[in-house]
Amino acid sequence: MMLLSKFLLVAFIAVDAIHAFSSIGTNCGHKSTKILYASSLASPLRATSNECNDESPPTTTSSSSQTRRTWLQKSASTLLLGSTATFATIQPASAAPSNRPVTDASSGELPELPPEAVRSYLQYRFSLQLAADYYLFDLQNMVSDTDEFGTVSDLVASKGARGGQGGASRIEREYVNPMRIVGLSMPPEYADDIRDCQFAFEKAMSKLTKATNGIRRDLPVEIDPSAVPKAQAAWEEGRVAFNSFFALLNSVTGLKDELTLMPPAGPNQMKEYGRNIRRYNEFMKKTKLCQNRGGPTLSAAWGQLMVSGYLQDSCGVEPLEGYFFQ
Repeated sequence: MMLLSKFLLVAFIAVDAIHAFSSIGTNCGHKSTKILYASSLASPLRATSNECNDESPPTTTSSSSQTRRTWLQKSASTLLLGSTATFATIQPASAAPSNRPVTDASSGELPELPPEAVRSYLQYRFSLQLAADYYLFDLQNMVSDTDEFGTVSDLVASKGARGGQGGASRIEREYVNPMRIVGLSMPPEYADDIRDCQFAFEKAMSKLTKATNGIRRDLPVEIDPSAVPKAQAAWEEGRVAFNSFFALLNSVTGLKDELTLMPPAGPNQMKEYGRNIRRYNEFMKKTKLCQNRGGPTLSAAWGQLMVSGYLQDSCGVEPLEGYFFQ
């Protein structure tokens, strides 16, 4: 906004100069005027003119004044258009256009489901797909690297334990709890199958915890050669369980392939998955930056103070709905 303000300031100075030169031309009738230059955005336009000649013909004075006025008007327009173009180019990139139709409560078989089931599905489908992206894009690589086993263990460990009670782990918050809530809201003929998927996923995460437990980058311990294969096998078991959960939801809601299933590991895995890993990385990076600034409310204030060569909005995080329908 500071950059735009400077350009507008120059425009206002140019308009003032128009009136000044018009007054000079009317009162003095001088022969010619030379516009020197604008030394900076904050400095006023400077102009020099010849001495007044009362004997000059009125037609010459009027023509000269009109020429100066036209030139200044064009200059002011150029400054305004230039500032607008610059401001437009430094705006954050908008979300990429979606190739998938946007669905709502009236889509597919959702109108036939209980209101609570529709509400829970629409509430958690975005975060569930984001959890699947993390599982494929990040966690898959982490279970293959013993240096990341400490981070993997932290995903399942409860935080802030006190008096035998602790906060939910990330796996609990982003995977198990949404699966449980969605399953409980579904009709009984589907709830049992969804609960089976949930239990299978929890069992796989328990195996993953056992495979990575006690192995950290900063601990000089002997690593069992079977640790990585066991962790990878647990990850695969969790992938199958989570895919089964997605397949059930796609069938129950009548929205075919709305929740994208994770393909098995292989050279064509990313192509088969079809979701953009660069878009995922950008989304997670901006989300973390926004959280570090205290969320969208506080980041709006920080954004005015932390502009480094380009103008950026408060958070710049892509809307979750746009990220989901890619």
